[in-house]
Amino acid sequence: MAESARAEWDPLREVMIHRPGIEMFFGLTEPYSFLYERAFGLTGAVQEHESLERALTAAGVTVRRLEHFAADLAVRRPEILDGVRAAAGRLVRYSGPRTLVEEARRSLRRNIERFDAETLFDLLLLRPSVHLRRGRGERVIFPTVALDTPLANLCFLRDQQALTAGGFVLGRLAKPQRRHEAELTSAVLRMGRARIAGRIVAPGTFEGGDFLPMGEFALLGTGDRTNRAAVRQLLRMPIGVDEVAVVRQPSHPALPDGDPDPMINMHLDTYVNVPGRGLVVGCEPLLRRARVEVYARGGGGGMHRLPGSHSLPDYLKAKRFEVLPITTLEQMCYASNFLCLADRRILAVEVERELDRVLAGLALAARRRPRRYAALLALARREREELTDGDGFFPHKRSVREAGIDVTPLTLRELTGGYGGAHCLTCVLDRSPRRSSS
Repeated sequence: MAESARAEWDPLREVMIHRPGIEMFFGLTEPYSFLYERAFGLTGAVQEHESLERALTAAGVTVRRLEHFAADLAVRRPEILDGVRAAAGRLVRYSGPRTLVEEARRSLRRNIERFDAETLFDLLLLRPSVHLRRGRGERVIFPTVALDTPLANLCFLRDQQALTAGGFVLGRLAKPQRRHEAELTSAVLRMGRARIAGRIVAPGTFEGGDFLPMGEFALLGTGDRTNRAAVRQLLRMPIGVDEVAVVRQPSHPALPDGDPDPMINMHLDTYVNVPGRGLVVGCEPLLRRARVEVYARGGGGGMHRLPGSHSLPDYLKAKRFEVLPITTLEQMCYASNFLCLADRRILAVEVERELDRVLAGLALAARRRPRRYAALLALARREREELTDGDGFFPHKRSVREAGIDVTPLTLRELTGGYGGAHCLTCVLDRSPRRSSS
């Protein structure tokens, strides 16, 4: 790991991913509580994730699977497993008759030394507790296993941290359902002796989808997932840039004032992203409403806010970035959640294959809450007709070709049900301009 990302268009060298597993099954039992957009097929999601890994490998990117990476590090640094075993031992809880509970705890303490890295990983992933009930007869004991919010969103490996030019910023996720994910991923990064620029602590919340490195500056989204307390902490960290543009999460103009839906554009990378030097892809109605506060490094080394406020398009124009616009419907179908492999080379979601499910979900929301969603549904339906009769859908439209963007399209119809695309599914480990000699 070189642990550097200076610009989103620099060559992607190395990523970490997590293949969905049994934890996602539990998320599908109650999609809303686990922050999914909709229900979807787990088998299909796994197959799509495999296709993402193949595409990354074919592009020359080194791919690390989180579980395998952790196990390899444990073999090389067995002393680290002692801390993991201690954490796992504290995590498993027992309840029931006192004698049974005491024996179960003693057994776990004895046996945990025999658990391999994969077993320990699963304990951290699923977070089990066991209730014991005695029946009649020799060794008739009924164990009931419950899981304390398994990490059902772990495959969306962007959010637990962000890689900057100065190393990793370890996050603190906003939603309690996801907060334990960062504990696991930060432990793995520390096991790998990754360079750490800093760690967000309470009351701050920060998620990696809100951070985009832009060369001489960085964009940092703030709103439902990344709060002002985290912004203040991050501005004090050595992230390797002298200017940070803090972008306030906008509400879509088709939603009523005073009743926004932050899930529509939960992170910065859900409505703006970077396919290459001097170019961004963004949803125009959201970009126009996004306001920017600029912080620059002063003579004393600290970051200070510059006077004034800007719209995001005006700020990007001043930085000599052109905006390639996408519609609201394309944005809701994960058009901007592509992954940049190199300058003007991206892995992108096949928007057209998302349309039916996204529109069906929006129609259901409009039936339940017409005042909130009726206008947005009408806009999305109108845009579908216009795009079908016109230039087509991202990433196959003429404007993408004219911008010189080389696209590898991915079908992620199942995985996007969890609320994320190619960008959300990857943790960047190295995006350095040149390969490290090591």
